[in-house]
Amino acid sequence: MIDKDFIKSKIFFIKSYYEELEHILSFSDTEIKKDFVKLRAIERIIQLIVDEIIDINTHFIRYGSLKIPESFQSSFLVLAENNILPESFAKKIAPVVGLRNRLVHRYEKIDLDLLLSLVRKNKEDFTEYLKYIFQFIERS
Repeated sequence: MIDKDFIKSKIFFIKSYYEELEHILSFSDTEIKKDFVKLRAIERIIQLIVDEIIDINTHFIRYGSLKIPESFQSSFLVLAENNILPESFAKKIAPVVGLRNRLVHRYEKIDLDLLLSLVRKNKEDFTEYLKYIFQFIERS
């Protein structure tokens, strides 16, 4: 059975991290790139948000007896197949797992301009994700 309190606690953490992200993004890209503390904070906040999202996806899959995904990235598609997320949105947000992995594991050098552009452009995906998750737990 899906634990709504568990999901709501994850939503709370994501909202808190998102507020921190918004605070740092109030600085210009130049200011952020010159201050390694701000830059590392953005990287860490993205990791924390995505980790919480993965926890939510995994919880729904495990306790909703859904198909086991091939990867954390494909877990979004499993949620879409089960009408938890719209398919178009699931496909849009899924690559955030790859970004998280590149930040955490340093698979490749990160282009800071691209990182900041992507974060600024797509940060609303996190609040949209929360909207769909909250709607789902409210109707179930």
